[in-house]
Amino acid sequence: MKNKIFYYSSIVLLFCLSLPVLGQNRHTVSGFVKDNANGEGLIGVSVYVREAATGVVTNSYGFYSLTLPEGDYNLVFTYIGYQKTIKSLALDSDKTISIEMTDESNELEEVTISTAKEDENVRGIEMSVNKVEMKTIRKMPALLGEVDLIRSIQLLPGVTTVGEGASGFNVRGGDISQNLVLLDEAPVYNSSHLFGFFSVFNPDAVKDVKLIKGGIPAQYGGRISSILDVRMKEGNAKKREINGGIGTIFSRLTYEQPFAKSKGSFIVAGRRSYIDVLAKPFLNSDLKDSKFYFYDLTAKVNYQLGNKDTFYASGYFGKDVFGGGDFGFGWGNATATARWNHIFSNKLFMNLTGYYSNYDYSLGQNTNKPDAKDKFDWKSKIISSSIKPDFTYYITPNNQLTFGGQYIYYDSRPGKAIAVSEGENTDISLEPRYADESALYIGNEQKLTDNISLQYGIRYSYFRSLGPGTEYEYRQIANGQRKEPVFPGTTYKKGDKIKSYGNWEPRASVNVGINSTTSIKASYNRTAQYLHLLSNTAASSPLDVWTLSSLNIQPEKADQVALGWFQNFKNNTYEASVEVYYKKLYNQIDYVPGSDLLLNQFVAGDLLFGKGRAYGAEFYLKKNKGKLTGWVSYTLSKTERNVETINNNDWFPARFDKPHNFTSVAIYELKKRLSLSANFTIASGTPATFPTNRYEWGGWPIGNNYKGARNNNRIPAYHRLDLAATLKAKRKLFKTGEGEWVFSVYNVYNRRNPFSVYTRANEDTPLKTEAVRYAVIGNFIPAITYNFKF
Repeated sequence: MKNKIFYYSSIVLLFCLSLPVLGQNRHTVSGFVKDNANGEGLIGVSVYVREAATGVVTNSYGFYSLTLPEGDYNLVFTYIGYQKTIKSLALDSDKTISIEMTDESNELEEVTISTAKEDENVRGIEMSVNKVEMKTIRKMPALLGEVDLIRSIQLLPGVTTVGEGASGFNVRGGDISQNLVLLDEAPVYNSSHLFGFFSVFNPDAVKDVKLIKGGIPAQYGGRISSILDVRMKEGNAKKREINGGIGTIFSRLTYEQPFAKSKGSFIVAGRRSYIDVLAKPFLNSDLKDSKFYFYDLTAKVNYQLGNKDTFYASGYFGKDVFGGGDFGFGWGNATATARWNHIFSNKLFMNLTGYYSNYDYSLGQNTNKPDAKDKFDWKSKIISSSIKPDFTYYITPNNQLTFGGQYIYYDSRPGKAIAVSEGENTDISLEPRYADESALYIGNEQKLTDNISLQYGIRYSYFRSLGPGTEYEYRQIANGQRKEPVFPGTTYKKGDKIKSYGNWEPRASVNVGINSTTSIKASYNRTAQYLHLLSNTAASSPLDVWTLSSLNIQPEKADQVALGWFQNFKNNTYEASVEVYYKKLYNQIDYVPGSDLLLNQFVAGDLLFGKGRAYGAEFYLKKNKGKLTGWVSYTLSKTERNVETINNNDWFPARFDKPHNFTSVAIYELKKRLSLSANFTIASGTPATFPTNRYEWGGWPIGNNYKGARNNNRIPAYHRLDLAATLKAKRKLFKTGEGEWVFSVYNVYNRRNPFSVYTRANEDTPLKTEAVRYAVIGNFIPAITYNFKF
């Protein structure tokens, strides 16, 4: 207890020491930095004061604030891909200076691959953070020629996937459910279309992408592995703009326009695949009614209420539909976000966010046949709604305080199911589950000296499992086997607290500058997660069940430490980094043999709990300028789990463990109108459990794992080369617009990368067993896409 008191008292003391000594003749200059072409706020612009040798970067809305002694200054605004802007300032009182920055006229600058200031990777406090600009993502080769955000970030260090067509992504030893994916601050529970081949993010509507793998700031919580923060465009505030694309598999259309004399603007973007339309003429009578398509709609509006107030509202709705004849299933996300920015003073900025997120999925047979005697209809969903006030106080240019809180309410419907057999209905639905989560946080970013910067803070999260509902205790029959519920259970009324959990989540990062081009960074963060995805398949599917922490399911937690070396070369043309990390994970979920996760009222009895660890090194080299840009990365890592009774109680590789992972991205501006690009990936195969011996029964071989080893082998390595060329049209589209053709080839040399490998008896010689390689994509895939903008 004394240690805890000392620890938290030390944090409070640090915050107190961060406050400046009050003095006279200090004034504040603040304002917004926007894009001259469309009025969008620019994130991460460097605002540097030469005379004071200090500066800040703009926040997620383009706002900055600097408090300086009275005097004459030059404010230097720099942003890669934009012209440098210098503003002279006589600071004799508080001033507001808002500017608009202009795109570089040099075409080569448009392929820069970072939206941060040139030396931000060295001087900034952030580590284990990757940012990829949409301009770069659009030029990279893509499956079927369609730009995709999730598949692009899988080319970054520390990010992997279990295979082609798998949903989501894995970061530093975490499973896909341990990544918090945010779209305008609303969580997206399934970020995939078409079983993971495409993501739900329309590239034409995305403004900024940031992946945080470690050193997570205190304002983020709820997941233990990473944060993928995706910000939507606000809409062109200068003029009407229409853009889109016609591709091999789907088409896109986006419309942007200002209104109210440019005080507001909006954007609407839609996509729809047409595989079903193209395939219909080739389907036989049994498959003529097949459905397999997806669509989504993204929209955002903003309105400036005055000099100090701006309102934003955004939303997303998407759906995947699959099936044919009597059978069908589907899933979809819906989010809505409302935000209010208010400037209380030139030092205090507030963002108040409210969101609603709904992920639903369904499975059915004969649901569209009223007279059918046999039917099955299953629907599930998870809904979360939240309110989050977030404040930033710009104490001095060297000291920035962030504080706020969040409240989230969860409504989980694990299964509303009706089975009909011979006309008789059976309701096998599960009870809804309810919970709420509250959090308070405070963090400070502080520059102690010219060479040492700190970011430290703490978050406290509190979770309650709520009634109505019935909870059971479970009796252990045998270690590692299904536990039996003890009857009767305890019934709770609406609003009753069933179980509560609270967690302190400290965060800290430090940057020590060695010289102007080199720095060493270190970070630590503890995170807690109260929401869990139950999946005992090789790769997660859209029908996997989300469940809440409860009486029998404790929250997952993780501790991570990281150390990194960062250096730039040749006037920031090249940047390099090496990061090492170690992560410990607690209360990791596994499953008893033969576990039943769907529509199981007693699913908690099928769960096992253990611990995990992940550690590794990430090497990254990126070229930012010139005709040739891109990056290479190599990750050496290990991800393991330890669960009692599994693998003889020894550590075993996690399903998504990949010890070696190398990726490279190259973009070459051959001519003003023509650019070429290539991606190459090679990675270790994922672990798999294979038989160690066999026995025969009735003339058939039966595989057997003698010692019960988990993931005792690996499938063959994964490697793939993709190529693309982007050719800009010579002539204007409708005399005002622009067009471009994108030619791409995915999996150039026809590699049949295995998704899984399994054994079976040979059809001709049953006593002979064989290994079978299952590949989702086994051929090269050419594609043509036409993009337009006017």
